[in-house]
Formats: sequence, C-alpha cells, structure tokens
Amino acid sequence: MTFDRRTLFKAGALGTAAALVPSGVSLAKTDRPILTHGVQSGDVTWDGGIVWTRADRPSRMVVEVSNDPKFRFSRRVRGPLLTPETGGTGQVRVSSLLPGRPAYYRVTAEDLHGRSRSEPVTGSFTTAPLGRDDVRFVWSGDVAGQGWGINPDIGGMPIFKAMADRRPDFFIHSGDSVYSDNPMQASVTLPDGRIWRNLVTPEKSKVAETLDEYRGQFAYNFLDDNVKRFASQVPVYAQWDDHEVTNNWYPGEILENPLYTEKRVDVLAQRAFQAFHEWMPIDQKRAVDGRVYRKFSYGRNVEIFVLDMRTYKDRNTSPKDKPGVILGAQQAKWLVDGLSRSTATWKIIAADLPIGLTVPDGADIEGVANGLPGAPNGREHEIAWVLRELKRRRVRNTVWLTADVHYTAAHHYSPDRAAVGDFDPFWEFVSGPLHSGAFGPNTLDPTFGPQAVFVHAPPAANTSPLDGFQHFGEVRASQHELTVWLRDATGASLWSKTLRAA
Repeated sequence: MTFDRRTLFKAGALGTAAALVPSGVSLAKTDRPILTHGVQSGDVTWDGGIVWTRADRPSRMVVEVSNDPKFRFSRRVRGPLLTPETGGTGQVRVSSLLPGRPAYYRVTAEDLHGRSRSEPVTGSFTTAPLGRDDVRFVWSGDVAGQGWGINPDIGGMPIFKAMADRRPDFFIHSGDSVYSDNPMQASVTLPDGRIWRNLVTPEKSKVAETLDEYRGQFAYNFLDDNVKRFASQVPVYAQWDDHEVTNNWYPGEILENPLYTEKRVDVLAQRAFQAFHEWMPIDQKRAVDGRVYRKFSYGRNVEIFVLDMRTYKDRNTSPKDKPGVILGAQQAKWLVDGLSRSTATWKIIAADLPIGLTVPDGADIEGVANGLPGAPNGREHEIAWVLRELKRRRVRNTVWLTADVHYTAAHHYSPDRAAVGDFDPFWEFVSGPLHSGAFGPNTLDPTFGPQAVFVHAPPAANTSPLDGFQHFGEVRASQHELTVWLRDATGASLWSKTLRAA
C-alpha cells in the first residue's frame, strides 16, 4: 500500500487524530502517533504469526520481533500504512522465528514524515512446535451480548483475565466476537434490584449498519484492560458467527426489524466482514476462499480446522424435511479431505454452531439440527455426509468444539442411539458465553444420537454475568490423551473428560 496525495487528502478531510479514535478513548495532545487499542496476534504457525495494531492517525506500522524477551538479536519488520481506509488498523505476518518457542514483539507507529513514533506496545505468542510437544489451549465465544457490556464495578470483562491466567498456547474464538445487533444502555436493573452498569459508546448505542459502526463494535471490546492484556499474550484463531452482522442472519435475507434502515443483510454482511478482518488478526492468505475457513497444524499432536457455518448456509426458512446446506459443497469437501490427510493425533474441528442442539429462529431453524426425529434432513444432511465420509476413510480422533448457545455442555454422539448408523462415535464440547447473557439448555435433536453428559446452564433466560454462568473451555493434548475442562468465569473446573487416542 502506498501513501499518496489522495490518501493524504482523505486523511486531512477526516480532521485531526480524533477522527480515527472510537468513542470512549481519550487522547492527550501530542504530535506523536498513539496506538489506541494495544496489540494482538493470531493465525500462528511453526515459524511466525500475524501481529495487529491500530493507530490514531495515518502512520506506518513497524514491528520489532525476537525470540529473546530483551529483544537481543531482534529483527525489524516494516508493516503497512495505518490509514482511514482500514479504520487505522493494520497487521503484518512476522516469520523466520524458531518453532515451539516464545516470540516477543513490540509495535510502534511512525508518522508519515519519519519525524516521530509512538510509544511501543509489546506482546508475545508461542510458535507452533514441530514435534510431539503437549499443547494446551482455550476456546469460547459470545462477547458483550444481550446488553451486558464492560462493567467497571466488576473490573470490566474479568473472564479474559481468568483465561490469560491459564497461560494457554492459543485461543480459539468460536464466533459472536461482537454483538453488532445488541444496543447497550448505561445501566440495567436486574430482577432482584441490583444495578448493572455498562461503559457505553455511540457505536454500541444502536444496531450497527455502517462500516464505521461495525468497526466500533470491535473497538468497544478493546476498551477493557482484560481483553487487551489477553490479546497481547495469547494468539487467536478466530471465526465468525451471526452477531458480527445481525442475529440469525443468512445470505440473501431481507430484514423486517424496524431498528434497521439498511434491510439487505448481504450489504450489512459485507461491511461486517470488512470490519471483522480489519480487527481480527486473520491471515486471509491461509483461508481457502480468502474469508474464514482454514486450518493450522500445531505440532504433531494437534491440527485445527476452523469452519465458516454462516457464509454458505441456506435460508433459515428452507424446508426441514429436504436436504439443506450449512458448509457448502466446497467447504464440506475441504474439511473431509483435510481431516483424511491429517497426520495429527487429534483433529480439532472448530465449529461456530453445535451439531445436535436445536436452535430455532422463530418457527424456522437457525442451526444444524432440524428438530425432527428420523433420518438426517435439512442442514443435517450435509453433516451426515461429512460423518459418513470420515468413517469410510477411517479418520480417527476428531473432536468438535463450539459455542453459540450461551451455556456449557459435553455431548457424546453414538450411532447406537442414532437414526443413522454409518458414523463413528465422537464428542462435541460446548462452551460460552464469555461475557453475555446466559441461556439454555437447548433441546437435543436425536438424529445423530447425542447424549448430554454434562450441562451447566442458568435457571432463567438472559441471566447476567453476575450470576456465575459464564464459561470457557480448556484442552490439553498429548500423543496419547486429550483432556477437556469446562470452566467458569473464575477458571474453576466444573467438569472434565480425558479421551484416549485410537
């Protein structure tokens, strides 16, 4: 990306540095660029990863990276220009690092004349190993939804501190990373009279429709120090679900919601998609179609398959008793082929929707399960093909991880209990929300023979984060075993399960 007169004119037309700063961020008067939302990393491989930041004015992103915490023998990586075209955000892949080692980076923004630079902001991540090293990671989803935002009375969004304290190798963000359709109020009175207080910005006071409003959804989360600390210490593999755009959206939908002036979901989704990629450290070159679904090896024990169950799904109004689409033919084939070729002991399928839980959209179906007994139909039909192919190709040790339903659970699927018998038993673990209203439990659809082995769900819908039903999951994988813990917002284990490799 080059800096020219046209870019300079556009930046000047936006006004001062404040034009690139979201509501809620105050800046001291300075001639130096400021990194407004910290740093984060993601899509880590054995030799590097993506590093991200955001500046308050047009400037050049520069990253210094080293395997040494004191930055001896460091390298300087010249990153992109941070301009209004990306809302001030930018990311660059740092590479040629040692495998299986901590990598330390510090980011600065240089002004466009090379006369000054910002204060540095530091972060770190661990590169993927090449061998049989044990791997430990966390996963969850659903951030700042249903009107429950950054609450100064409880220290913001404290579950992110609990996850950081576990010192995981990485984090799988299972979607609903923001709630673009959930406006917030400064305070909420709970049924028992307690008062919940929110930090509120203009962008969080209405449903997001413009590109800048979608950007503001992501900017909001980084106003919390827990989120910024976690993002600087733990790399992420991110996926999206529905609330990055609007509730239960599907391609081609026309909204009837009176809160929206732009009714075309495809238009909203494109704006949300741009903001998502500007604010999440995703390597679009790794994505099969340049969007979301992609895979990563993390040593010889773990390979992660990040799905996109939103972009290619059919309408929620589609018939429940006829074959439907949730992945699309290309992604379904990519998943089966990738799992078949994988040499990792454990194949982690990061799904943004659970398989066997019925998730309604009014009278229609939002998720995979169609809520009907008997042979797989609707979107189940495509998942049945995936499971059937995995059995035929003798793919072993697959584990499904998801969020979405705002409670935590462990589901075991078996052909012995199912309407179909041509798949191998497997586990699906659900965890969430990170910081949203708690719901559930949902009804299990019997088609694939699921059994709810463990459930931790609230007694009432939209239970606030004050009441102990926020969750994340943790996984430790070795050559012979994989252990899953379902944890609460303090990090305490509610339930665990150890699987032996086949």
